[in-house]
Amino acid sequence: MLNIFTLANGRLFQEEIDSLEELARFQPIWVDLESPTLEEKRWIRQYFGLSIPDDAMDEDIEESARFYEEENGELHIRSDFLIADEDEPRTVRTAFILNLVNESLNSKGVLFSIHDEDVPVFRLLRMRARRSPGLITDAKDVLLKLFDVDAEYSADTLEGIYDAMEKVSKKVLAGNVTDEIAGEALAAIARHEDLSGRIRRNVMDTRRAVSFMMRSKILTADQFEDARQILRDIDSLDSHTAFLFDKINFLMDATVGFININQNKVIKIFSVASVALLPPTLVASVYGMNLKFPELLFLGEWSYPYTVALMVFSAALPMWYFGKRGWLK
Repeated sequence: MLNIFTLANGRLFQEEIDSLEELARFQPIWVDLESPTLEEKRWIRQYFGLSIPDDAMDEDIEESARFYEEENGELHIRSDFLIADEDEPRTVRTAFILNLVNESLNSKGVLFSIHDEDVPVFRLLRMRARRSPGLITDAKDVLLKLFDVDAEYSADTLEGIYDAMEKVSKKVLAGNVTDEIAGEALAAIARHEDLSGRIRRNVMDTRRAVSFMMRSKILTADQFEDARQILRDIDSLDSHTAFLFDKINFLMDATVGFININQNKVIKIFSVASVALLPPTLVASVYGMNLKFPELLFLGEWSYPYTVALMVFSAALPMWYFGKRGWLK
């Protein structure tokens, strides 16, 4: 899918392109390619003179090759954007190419973005740019605002994790945690721990991308200040993610502790039962083969009832003592 974005009266307008002739009618500042076809890549090469690298969205690209500047002045940035899907949180690799040298097409430059699936951050920026005139003035603003919205999206996701952890903590710390409740709590904790780790990795990647733009010396004074503010916002998220990891670890330990308590209760029942049955077992082993001769000979026909009664008494006495001590609860 090929979408282009143009500026008109300070607002960002989107157009979906289906042919090269349609593309030639516009002067975009942002060209977004979602799962581009070979034909769409050919349109970009013919109209903008830009060849999209085949490894633009590779996940195994070297870290040192994710941010670089071409000899012709093109900036290449490969950054990951978070998709905070509750069922399958993941990051999407996006390749950016910032072309500021082809002024015959657009004096404000053109930003190219290539990715495999729709990214929530992109949708949020498009919605804001339509509603807020003057938010974006050129292609560099588009890229900076994408990273700005990405930091806000990560912050909103962290707030969602806070709310989810509050619900889990109420279940875990309320007492009477059954194995079923503990299993649900552990599953929720594991999901949110994975999402927290992805957020931390995402903001680290955003910090590197913004720092690279600042070092490239292409930003105006206002844009440079905006980039510094984005870095400050990202720095403020670090303490939140650290606290969240501590809270997740605490809830994990508490839940595992309740599971161990429930298991110990079961083991205690077996332990108490085995100890209580030791005396009757001893009685049975002593008198089981000697009901008539020689130890119980004087009891006559009462030898068997006497032995059974002694076994019952020897089992009841420990059980009474254990119950009095509260070990049977």
